Amino acid sequence: MGTKRVNFRLPEELITHADIAAEITHKNRTELLVEALRQYLEEIESEEKFREAVVDLYLDDQIEFGILVDIIGRQDAEAVRASKEVLDRGEELADKLADL
Repeated sequence: MGTKRVNFRLPEELITHADIAAEITHKNRTELLVEALRQYLEEIESEEKFREAVVDLYLDDQIEFGILVDIIGRQDAEAVRASKEVLDRGEELADKLADL
């Protein structure tokens, strides 16, 4: 997996605490932030409410299927994709019936 440089601002106090933690754990600041972000994402991605919001983003075509798979898992993502296809076909069918 590749990496990408990002720039963002942090409160000075948080940076100080992170630097102390990095020194104690013999990690650099980046390793510490990556580990903290991974832990946060694991926690939030296991919450049902978050997962439902991700499914909504997929159903609204705001995220791609691969991202959905990464977050909710392949089996659940396949079920969501199948439901989306049925819903999309239902709308087409309703439009055709309305034209009759």
